[in-house]
Amino acid sequence: MMDFHSISELINTIRGLDLTNIINLIPLPHAGVGGGIEAKESVDIVSTLEFTFIFVLGVGATFGLGLAFAAKKFAVKKDPRVEQVREVLASAHCGACGYAGCEQYAEAVVSNPDVSPNLCTPGGAKTAELVAMITGKKAEAAEPIFSRIMCQGDWQKSVKRFKYEGVEDCRAVILAGGGDKSCVYGCLGYGTCERVCPFDAIHMNEDHLPVVDITKCTGCRKCEAACPKKVIEILPAGKSVVVACHSRDKGGDTRKHCQVGCIACGVCVKVCPFDAAVLEDSLSRIDLEKCRVCGLCVRKCPTKAIVDYIPERSKAYVIKDKCIGCNMCMKVCPVNAAEGELKKVHTIDQGKCIGCGICTARCPKQAIDGTFNAQEVFAKAAEKKKKKAA
Repeated sequence: MMDFHSISELINTIRGLDLTNIINLIPLPHAGVGGGIEAKESVDIVSTLEFTFIFVLGVGATFGLGLAFAAKKFAVKKDPRVEQVREVLASAHCGACGYAGCEQYAEAVVSNPDVSPNLCTPGGAKTAELVAMITGKKAEAAEPIFSRIMCQGDWQKSVKRFKYEGVEDCRAVILAGGGDKSCVYGCLGYGTCERVCPFDAIHMNEDHLPVVDITKCTGCRKCEAACPKKVIEILPAGKSVVVACHSRDKGGDTRKHCQVGCIACGVCVKVCPFDAAVLEDSLSRIDLEKCRVCGLCVRKCPTKAIVDYIPERSKAYVIKDKCIGCNMCMKVCPVNAAEGELKKVHTIDQGKCIGCGICTARCPKQAIDGTFNAQEVFAKAAEKKKKKAA
C-alpha cells in the first residue's frame, strides 16, 4: 500500500489513476465467515445420506418411544362388550334409542345399569335378547311405537290461501307466510317427512298426505323432528284411537278451513265410557292412559276427525257355560247389541255389535269373548285370581 505525506500528494496521485486502482488504494476492514476452514471442491453424497438417515431415524425413534409411552400411560381401557353390543345392533344410527348413534348406545348400555337393552327398535326383540345376553341384563318386552299423522286435511279436503311456487319442502314452504294452507296447524303436504325417513316407512298419497307403513316404522322420531308444523307424534301401538287434528281454531273457523278438522263439539266427551276424551283450547284430546280403544267416539264424531288405527274390529260373542245372566253386558253396551233375560244366558246381536270390547271388560265372569281386548281381560282376571289364591 502507498504512503502519502500530504493531502495534495494523495489528490495528485488519484487524478492519474483509473477507478480500479483507486479502490485498491482505499483501506477496507476485513470481514468473513469460516476463516481458516479449508473448502472442499466436492461433496461425499454417500456420507451425507448416511448421516441424514441416522439423524432422522434417531429423531423418529425418540418420538415413537415417547408416543408409545404416552399411549400406554394414558390409555383408556374399553370394555370388550361394547364392541360385541355394537356388532349386534341394527346399525341404523336412527337415534330411536335416544343416543347420537349405535356406538354411543353400546357404551351406555354396557356401562350404565339403568339403560335398557331393548332400546334398539329397528333391531326388534332378537337384538334386545342379544344385547341382554351380552350385558347380563333382562330383556323386557317393549310395546312398539309408531309415527301417527295428526292431520287428515289433504289438498282435497283443506283450503289454501295462495298458490305456492318454489322448493317443494315443508320447511321451505313455511317461510312463505307460515305456509299456503288456511289452517295454520295442518300438514303442508310437501313430503319432508318422507324424505327424512331412513326406513322408507312414510309415503305421500295422491292427495299429498303422508301415510305411515307400520311394518317399517321404528319410531325413530326423525320425521317428528323434521315436521315444521309438528303434526307427527310418536305413539304406542296400543293407543290406536286418536284425534287426528291439531287445530286450535274455533269450530266455525275450522269448518271453513278443513272438512275433517275437530270442531270441539264435545260429542266424544259425552259418549266416552272411560272419561278419556276432554276438550282443551277448542280441541278434543284423548287421554291415552284412560282410553280403552273402544272406538265409540270414532263412530260418533261428526267430522271424522278421530281416527281408529284398528282396521277391523272382531265382534263379541257369549261363552254360554260362563254366563250367569247378570245383565251387565246389556247395561254397558252402547249400541244395544246384548240381549237376554235376567239369570239366563245372554246373546250378542252380531248385526249391531261394533266390537268395542266394553262388555268384555265389564263382564264379572269373563263370559264374553271375540273382541280385540278379550285376551288382555282374561289374563288380568287370571292374575287377580292367582294373587287371591296366594
